[in-house]
Amino acid sequence: MTTKTGPLPDIDWTALAEEIDAYGCARTPQLLSPAECRAIAGLYDDHERFRSTVDMARHRFGSGQYRYFAEPLPDVVRELRAAFYPRLLPIARDWAGRLGRPAPWPDDLGEWLEICHRAGQSRSAQILLRYGPGDWNALHRDLFGDAVFPLQVVIGLDRPGSDYTGGEFLLVEQRPRAQSRGTATALPQGHGLVFTTRDRPVRSARGWSASPVRHGVSTVRAGRRHTLGLVFHDAS
Repeated sequence: MTTKTGPLPDIDWTALAEEIDAYGCARTPQLLSPAECRAIAGLYDDHERFRSTVDMARHRFGSGQYRYFAEPLPDVVRELRAAFYPRLLPIARDWAGRLGRPAPWPDDLGEWLEICHRAGQSRSAQILLRYGPGDWNALHRDLFGDAVFPLQVVIGLDRPGSDYTGGEFLLVEQRPRAQSRGTATALPQGHGLVFTTRDRPVRSARGWSASPVRHGVSTVRAGRRHTLGLVFHDAS
């Protein structure tokens, strides 16, 4: 079904769910205009907007920086997150059913965040990332505690091939009893990529099993790359 929800454009959610099922990720149509992308990227130097800054090289996460937004979130970040949650919720519940796991996510995002807070995860996990030449992000998962939403979204804020080169989004899946499978995606400016946070269901001889997935960013060869990360659980 193709429908428009709040700040989101018309999206064929059925096709998007099928692509995520097949590959662990799916690119969206354009979500933000170039002006909106520049405005969000421009927030990076407004220190009061963020609760913390992470130097990836210092922590051996790769090279480059990212910053966690403080509350209250910028309107566009808050609205995009709220619009995506109910559309991704059916996928999350379907995956939980296939894997025989609990599906603790209520219909309302605010209620889910309250569950996160009661679990000790009460800090914003919305991320603005900045990469320069030679920067990269090691394969990882954005897990901050027991309360986890199984999907998240990254939005490209610059123009690949023009503002920067390299810097593809990487997804690596450890397939059961097989070699790992990698997917590389270039993010056009303003477009999003929905991807799995931790793992995804895959068919096995005994039904369904969880295939672990990690994500990262390939080395930026030139220019500067900004992305916005929307995470649907809060951090500890």
